[in-house]
Formats: sequence, C-alpha cells, structure tokens
Amino acid sequence: MDKSDSAYKTIGEVAKILNLKSNNKGNLPTHVIRFWETQFKQIKPKILNSNRRYYDEKTINLLKKVKFLLKDQGMTINGVKKILNNEDSLKLDEIADKSIRTENLRNKLLKISNKLKELKNGKKNTR
Repeated sequence: MDKSDSAYKTIGEVAKILNLKSNNKGNLPTHVIRFWETQFKQIKPKILNSNRRYYDEKTINLLKKVKFLLKDQGMTINGVKKILNNEDSLKLDEIADKSIRTENLRNKLLKISNKLKELKNGKKNTR
C-alpha cells in the first residue's frame, strides 16, 4: 500500500525519494538528512513520538533543492544557505533542466580560446 503524495513520509522514505546512496550494509544514509536539518533552518520535519521524523511535501521539495545544489551543482553549504535565505529564491527546477556544469563551461571556453589562438597564429604565418 503506497502513501499518497501529500502524506507525511518517514526519514527512510525521504532518503529513497532523494535517491541517496546506501552504504555497504544496504542502510540508507538518513544521517545526511539529519545533518542537513542542522545546517538549514528551513528544513523542519514534524518530530512526533519517540523522536521520529515525518516530512511533508514542502519539506521534501526543499530537501530535493538542497541535494541538487550540494550534490549535482557542487555548491558549498554556505552557498546553498545564501540561496535559501534569499527571498527571491531561484527557480531551481529550471536550473536543473538548463544548467551548465562549471567544468564543462571551462572546457568549452578553453577550446574556444585555443581555436582563436590557432586562427590568430595562422594569420600571422600567412603574412
């Protein structure tokens, strides 16, 4: 029986949703989510009986953004904090679809620069 999308999820279910890598023993890395809770004040799960955490849809979406920025974009925790604290928060879904990784951009710029140097040197040699 699957829960509806609007139902609260446990920390283990959230780790699956975020597709966090499990360790050698097959345990989900729920400690990552608990660490993010300490770093980002916006992540506030409901903590009910015996300290069990439950996450609503809004919190899960925020965790997805944090994971995207930290893991996929390679940002620092401080950089993500600045984005999350910014009231004009970026539309991260658009960024995910249209992003250019910095290493790819750097490589492309180096190739263009090298081509320009070749063209420039080729003109000097023809004179």
